[in-house]
Amino acid sequence: MPLSVVCHALGAPETLRLEQLPRPDLLPGEVRIAVHAAGINFPDILMCAGDYQFKPELPFVPGVEVAGEVIEIAEPVAAKLAIGDRVIAKMRLGGYAEEVVVDARNLSPWPATFDAAEAATYLAGHGTAYHALVERARLQAGEWLLVHGAGGGVGLAAVELGKVLGAKVIASASSDDKLEAARRRGADHLIRYDREPFRDAVKRLTDGRGVDVVFDPVGGEVFEQSLRCIAFGARLLVVGFTGGIGVARTNLVLIKGASVLGVRAGESARRDPALGAARQAALDQLAAQGKLRPHVSHRLPLARFAEAMRLITDRKAIGRVALMMR
Repeated sequence: MPLSVVCHALGAPETLRLEQLPRPDLLPGEVRIAVHAAGINFPDILMCAGDYQFKPELPFVPGVEVAGEVIEIAEPVAAKLAIGDRVIAKMRLGGYAEEVVVDARNLSPWPATFDAAEAATYLAGHGTAYHALVERARLQAGEWLLVHGAGGGVGLAAVELGKVLGAKVIASASSDDKLEAARRRGADHLIRYDREPFRDAVKRLTDGRGVDVVFDPVGGEVFEQSLRCIAFGARLLVVGFTGGIGVARTNLVLIKGASVLGVRAGESARRDPALGAARQAALDQLAAQGKLRPHVSHRLPLARFAEAMRLITDRKAIGRVALMMR
């Protein structure tokens, strides 16, 4: 029986257990995938702690994205698939496992130029960045984009996509190594926020104008200070809250004519499948053109899942972390 990481009780990564689980039968439209790699995402960790908006029933297997090989197909399926096809699978749960069963409609091609870890860490981070910058903020060429947490997986994806869209990108992060990764992904300006308040740096870099779009997966004080370095009509993207829950200064929102936009890429696609399909097609094309590619700093075996998750919570990863099954 294949191994899976199972959450029996809400808590820290170390409370999860590696177990053998029976193979479920396939329902019509489903496929079974031998997983090569699974991506670690911050919402996985929040889910296991009970701090995420989606609260699955216990026990459950975390993990929302994997890359692997099709090994069994139920009939009928909605997509043209064959045994041995290499695919990326999107799911709400179940990815930290040697095998997964998914609806065939939730599969996409494994980009030919990606290795397993890159394929398994592409869609969640870059999908969030695409939803935020394209679908929510409608970022335009020539606009100023400030990306917080630019050394993280979703932050680096936003830096990379922002440059593809023609923006002037300011990357903010906590270390030189993270900023160097952002520079390699195309960032025009770098801010190490422990050396200079980022709001002062933004005003200096933009000659006092401020930025048009803020991509914020951090929240807390970072969100509050972002309101003080925006241009008129700016859009603030609330992507996450790794640094705490921020408070919107509504007077600043009003004075700047700003918009505060929540970003939920997965939920938006579930509510509007056509939107999700268009996003997927765009991401497939950008990957095929070599314009987008995940930066994976750590690849660990499945048995070291707790260590892998801690790399995210302790902010030791640069870009993405992947669990490797083969």
